[in-house]
Amino acid sequence: MVPHDRYGSDVLASDWGAPARGRATPAEAAGGLVVEEVMTGFCGAIVAVDRDLGTFTLEDRRGKRRAFPLGPGFLLDGRPVVLTPPVTRAAPEASGRTASGSLAVSGHRARVARGSRIFVEGRHDAELVEKVWGDDLRVEGVVVEHLGGVDDLAAALRDFRPGPHRRVGVLVDHLVPGSKESRIADDLRHSPVGAHVLVVGHPYVDVWAAVKPDRLGLRAWPQVPRNIEWKHGVCEALGWPHSDQADLARAWRQILSRVTSYADLEPALLGRVEELIDFVTAD
Repeated sequence: MVPHDRYGSDVLASDWGAPARGRATPAEAAGGLVVEEVMTGFCGAIVAVDRDLGTFTLEDRRGKRRAFPLGPGFLLDGRPVVLTPPVTRAAPEASGRTASGSLAVSGHRARVARGSRIFVEGRHDAELVEKVWGDDLRVEGVVVEHLGGVDDLAAALRDFRPGPHRRVGVLVDHLVPGSKESRIADDLRHSPVGAHVLVVGHPYVDVWAAVKPDRLGLRAWPQVPRNIEWKHGVCEALGWPHSDQADLARAWRQILSRVTSYADLEPALLGRVEELIDFVTAD
């Protein structure tokens, strides 16, 4: 018989203090992964991840969604995990087409800017147009300028002085019957410069909503009451930070990062931008 040696083993050699479920291990927050948040018990599939905000969105089996910060505090198959941003995949090779779907022109130098211009309401509108139609606009020599809002349009046109060789195409938000934007468009259409100015628009309150919601893992953009500023209301509904302009700028960067081509935008915007490009480049 071998006598028992009560001093022969190291009682600290094993992970004696480990929780019953084991210690948390890193796990990539990949889309479709089903996890449970330990504090609330909310369980669902990951439908969106926001790297800039450090958050992700879960959707349970009833369709209810909640946003949580990446990190510890989650269970995967009953085991604790620390959720990390998904690994960035390599970009696909160039397809020979621009983001707008036009044939890419290689080795072409940007054309000298035309006298004509395209005006958009704000910076986000300009950035979205640049991302999708930027290559086309440089080939055509069209400059896009953003206003401080549609209320500044009349003053901008007075300064620009549209004419036969200085056409202006204007893209506005929320161009629907009875809106302020539609009244401004009607006034311009019947003004002395009406023949040289084309005002078109999309029906959305803000250009954010022209990005297809499923590109962000949403079924639809949230409904925001009229007494709440739309961008703030959207961020609040989605669980994104929204206390100041910097939070809204980060939210927009996240939205814009999901746009890689015209296929990520709603047709109501696509047709209007193409119409403006045709108008300002017509001989």
